Amino acid sequence: MTSRRIAFTKGHGTGNDFVLLSDPRDELVVTPHAVRVVCDRRFGVGGDGLIRVVPDGDEWFMDYHNADGSIGEMCGNGARVFALFLRSEGLVAQADFVIGTRGGRREVSVGEQISVDMGVPRVVGDEVEVTVAGTRWPAQAVFMPNPHAVVFVDDLDLELSDAPLVRSEVFPDGQNVEFVSVVEPGRHVRMRVHERGVGETLSCGTGICAVADRVLASAGVSGEAAVRVDVPGGSLTVTRTAGGSLVLTGPAVLVADGTLSEDLSGMFL
Repeated sequence: MTSRRIAFTKGHGTGNDFVLLSDPRDELVVTPHAVRVVCDRRFGVGGDGLIRVVPDGDEWFMDYHNADGSIGEMCGNGARVFALFLRSEGLVAQADFVIGTRGGRREVSVGEQISVDMGVPRVVGDEVEVTVAGTRWPAQAVFMPNPHAVVFVDDLDLELSDAPLVRSEVFPDGQNVEFVSVVEPGRHVRMRVHERGVGETLSCGTGICAVADRVLASAGVSGEAAVRVDVPGGSLTVTRTAGGSLVLTGPAVLVADGTLSEDLSGMFL
């Protein structure tokens, strides 16, 4: 009997890259070890995360896993890549639709750019402190719903090869850390991010939204507004709606299709 080999697609959103596995029959088993092997950039396909594309009633669910095998509540860049994949594969016919995530159902719109309604941020007032190479900054805790520690800095030239040290009781399961440099108050910032379970990445969608929320707050901007966030992988826009929800808009690209080897495929079967 011929062993089954699983098809995959590789995609990215502003350099935040993912391996997508289509599972229309909901039969693949995703383990932390399998995710780590496939996401390894030297011995596997390589990626910041793995997304299993699985049906959820009349919708599609984004089963997202960080590169270290841990579970992510939500991924903004991954959601855009996920939405583009659904459209490209003919799994969804319309340009505007809803996807399922661990952070809840999310409305998406696919065009030249892809938008995802990321929901309303939750800001926690607990004291947070971030340390990098002996330098300490106060930070703000924002959940999108992924946990983020947002730090405003004067200079983004930081050494982030090691995870920043975060002192806080508000992040029992770890957190992403965003470092933000203001270009134009309330309108335009630059950002670097160290993601839990991955390390520094070129972009982070939920982190971009967390940053946009704090940028608007720091500038005293209320109501509907938009913020441009530049990351190493490109630029995105976060628009705050009248209801307080944050809509993330940016590019997504599908770069390759292939099949996993029999050994790698066997890890999911």
